[in-house]
Amino acid sequence: MLEKQSPLARLKIELASRALEPRTIASNTIVHANGNASKNTYVYFSADALMNQAAILDQTAPLFGVPISLKDCFDMEGARTTCGSRFYADFNPPAVQDSAVAASIRKAGALLTGKTHLHPLAYGITGQNPEYGDCLQPRAAALLTGGSSSGAAASVQEGSALAAIGTDTGGSIRVPAALCGLTGFRASHNLASPHGWFPQAWAGAAHLAPSFDTLGLLLRDPRDTAPIAEALFGIPQGSLVSPLKVGCVSEDFLYDCEPEVLATYRAWQQTLARMGVSIHEFNASWWSDTFEYFAGIQAHEAAAIHQGHFHQFEKAIQARLAWGASITASELDAYKLHREEFQTKMNGLFQQFDLLMLPAAPVNRLPAHTDLSNARQIILRYTTPFSLSGLPALSLPGEMIGSAFGTGVQIASAQGSDPMILAFSAAVGNFIVHEA
Repeated sequence: MLEKQSPLARLKIELASRALEPRTIASNTIVHANGNASKNTYVYFSADALMNQAAILDQTAPLFGVPISLKDCFDMEGARTTCGSRFYADFNPPAVQDSAVAASIRKAGALLTGKTHLHPLAYGITGQNPEYGDCLQPRAAALLTGGSSSGAAASVQEGSALAAIGTDTGGSIRVPAALCGLTGFRASHNLASPHGWFPQAWAGAAHLAPSFDTLGLLLRDPRDTAPIAEALFGIPQGSLVSPLKVGCVSEDFLYDCEPEVLATYRAWQQTLARMGVSIHEFNASWWSDTFEYFAGIQAHEAAAIHQGHFHQFEKAIQARLAWGASITASELDAYKLHREEFQTKMNGLFQQFDLLMLPAAPVNRLPAHTDLSNARQIILRYTTPFSLSGLPALSLPGEMIGSAFGTGVQIASAQGSDPMILAFSAAVGNFIVHEA
């Protein structure tokens, strides 16, 4: 459940009243960092650098003193960008300047806490990493965080960061957010377009698959999403139409959902209905083959980026990269045609509905030390429809409405409608607080 004041609002009040100082926040981050059982929330963390930052923050900036972590596929001056790979840790020199995202964090007056763990190359959904260790949840040591924004989720869960920058290609923010009981925001692919709010978003960053890569946030409270996204990404705050129409995937698509996940999906529909949202069911059977052509385009683009280095990575990723390199021009054209046809049909859905909703993942736990080789395809069937369409999406945890830990729903709006989904995020949080 949510508290009356959001974490961001409470922190701002404490800073403004001098009840809390940035150095105290930095010290608290140092105490909590790498607080999971695997001690690997961060790939790069410097207590000295953090304390030095705290002494020079701009008190007039919008996120003054707010601790924010950064996924280790974005450059941070003086640190190596590993992309979760020991090979790139050795191959890449220390960054000579901040990436656009790191620079934005600093400009906003926030504390850049460090660079977080990720599934190797950001190419996986579990948070397993044979070189840096599997990322375990600070809250539940027997469970993985999910990925690929694994350390991002862990940093918020352990309390070393109030918010975390993650990336989402096929579900890498939405899934760990759900599994870790957090809110996740995936920005639309338009964010980094020439006419988007943050066109330089990928400057100084490593891509996995440019056709699908976007970035976003993991945090505890949906009310904090909009102000942080505005300060870091330049997304203006939007408004909502009334009544909102939400298209909910019919349950025949959800045949492999865990019972707790399905119960949360139903509970979120009931919660939104109490908000005055108009709930409608639709048949999503035509979404079932999206993983095939998403995975093909993704593998082809990833193979081009990592060409010549395939042998440096774990076997599962080697195999995906080798497959991507083997895809012929005609096969790639067919995948892209499928994608265009799918996007056209998705655009049609937004002629009927303002938002679309389904579970963030069909499972509510990824047990550590188990064979999860089939998890990627099972989970990505739920997340790739929004990725293929470049949609902004919000992941909301079940616990927020009294449902089981590890469950969550994802709610998407039309491409480029980020201000609206952020307004919805705030509205949901305010409703839940007032209803309680």
